Amino acid sequence: MEKETLEQLQYPIGRFETPSNIVEADIDKWISVLDTLPQRLTALVTPLSEEQLETPYRPGGWTVRQLVHHISDSHHNSYIRFKWALTEDAPVIKAYDEKSWAELFDSKTAHIQMSLDHLSAIHAKLVYLIKGLSTEDLERSFIHPDGNQKTSLKENIGRYAWHSDHHYAHIHNLLKRKGW
Repeated sequence: MEKETLEQLQYPIGRFETPSNIVEADIDKWISVLDTLPQRLTALVTPLSEEQLETPYRPGGWTVRQLVHHISDSHHNSYIRFKWALTEDAPVIKAYDEKSWAELFDSKTAHIQMSLDHLSAIHAKLVYLIKGLSTEDLERSFIHPDGNQKTSLKENIGRYAWHSDHHYAHIHNLLKRKGW
């Protein structure tokens, strides 16, 4: 498989790029993505067989099951990061090894409904929280220890909307390629 093809399989909607000027319309669009992801993802993956859930979305990539569990884990961590940034002054957040988490037995064997239910709950809480943030709140930030990168909450909304669509596209494109 050509490198370009692997890159396209890995980043089907491209890499996340922070807009130079995040406006209210951006935030509204991102909130909509976050609000609808649990339902869209559930509709996409619930009909899949166990065999289909064990299919990697690309060569060397995670299985559909691992992706579903990863999205739930990642968005849970993001919710906590929002809370830290709102209650502490630019805290250094706790990073986690997402690749190792995806290799844990629960990510490789647990029924996806657990993570779909968790994702639905965490997104309901996240969207409710985000909708209540003031302009000043959206400017609050946290620092990621990998590279000491400072991220504002408004940027993080966009990052997780992208993350939602990014992994949804992995699964959607796999289903199209396989004719499922």
